[in-house]
Amino acid sequence: MITSILLALINGGCISICRIINGRLGQETGALNASLWNHLVGFGFLSLVVWLTASTSGSSASVSATLDAPLLAWSGGIIGALFVALNSYVLPRLGASLTALLVIGGQLLTGVGLDALSRGISTVQLLGVLCILAAVWQTKRG
Repeated sequence: MITSILLALINGGCISICRIINGRLGQETGALNASLWNHLVGFGFLSLVVWLTASTSGSSASVSATLDAPLLAWSGGIIGALFVALNSYVLPRLGASLTALLVIGGQLLTGVGLDALSRGISTVQLLGVLCILAAVWQTKRG
């Protein structure tokens, strides 16, 4: 459990660093170009990782399973590209801290909304949404 928590924290740090780098690249080249380069480099890196792991394990199950994924599963790439483009556009205008707060707030609100659709919303979740909105409002005021 501790390892998973540490990996999640490291992942959050990587995301913050990635946002800042892409925001700077977006200032220099434009948001769409920043998103393009982010995804091209990521595609190349992950292709190499998949190729190396498939060749060392002696099976290509992960590659064939990926190719057999339903069409809806591929929409994640489109959403990811849109995320990077929007973040590259917004970050230089709002700053890293406010952008991170708003992105995390949006993620939490979306998660609560999806939970509400599937199993209803609890009082604690509603209180959490109100805290998120209050934090965004306070940051905007101050």
